[in-house]
Amino acid sequence: MSLHSQSVAQGTSEQVRIVRTFKRFTLGQRWEHVALMATSAVLLLTGLPQKYRATAWSQQILATPERVELIQDIHHIAAVLLTLEVLYHLVNAIILMSRRQLPAAIFPSNKDLVDFWKMVKYLLFLSDQKPSYGKYNFEQKFTYWFLAFAIAIMVISGFILWFPLFFTKFLPGGIIPAAKFAHSSEAIAAAIFIILWHFYHVHLERLNLSIFTGTINEEDIQEHHPLEYQRLTAEMHKNENPGEKE
Repeated sequence: MSLHSQSVAQGTSEQVRIVRTFKRFTLGQRWEHVALMATSAVLLLTGLPQKYRATAWSQQILATPERVELIQDIHHIAAVLLTLEVLYHLVNAIILMSRRQLPAAIFPSNKDLVDFWKMVKYLLFLSDQKPSYGKYNFEQKFTYWFLAFAIAIMVISGFILWFPLFFTKFLPGGIIPAAKFAHSSEAIAAAIFIILWHFYHVHLERLNLSIFTGTINEEDIQEHHPLEYQRLTAEMHKNENPGEKE
């Protein structure tokens, strides 16, 4: 947790307001998010013209063999960068796991089912109490694991389409059309999910920019992640008073 001050001028007097912020994401996690955003956007923009090759707008983009080759090259470069990001994420998780330092907050638990049911009752006006969340709520966990599954499918199917001769040496020929269907369908599903669900709920509904800044202010963490706020403040109190008994 960190502290910073904000000066607010009122008339001739100046008031200083102390705003506490809490660390939410590491620098590595923030860079991973930027890399994922950038590569996914490039893959989507270069993949859609190839999927809808028969449409007029796609034919204008891919009007010559040189343009087709350029779009494919850009798509492949972005695919390699995305694959490197996935490998980095997996290797980092394995290292943390081997050191027994892998945070458990992102993994689904029984509490997520309970929170989901509480939210359903709240939205249906059957209860006036929202569920209390820790570092991640069930929506954020679902987003993470949905995208992890979608990216895994797209990476595997993408390499099959990129190197069909290699993969058909030990896999049946039907794997190519199956990979083509899985690759494009999963890409569109992921894009729709990110734009309509993730982007709206996280960045528009309450302007959550913590994945870019790395921190969350005290008011937001108290409102949206009260259990995490309690854990962090208890941890801070313990560090400030190491001799105090629990």
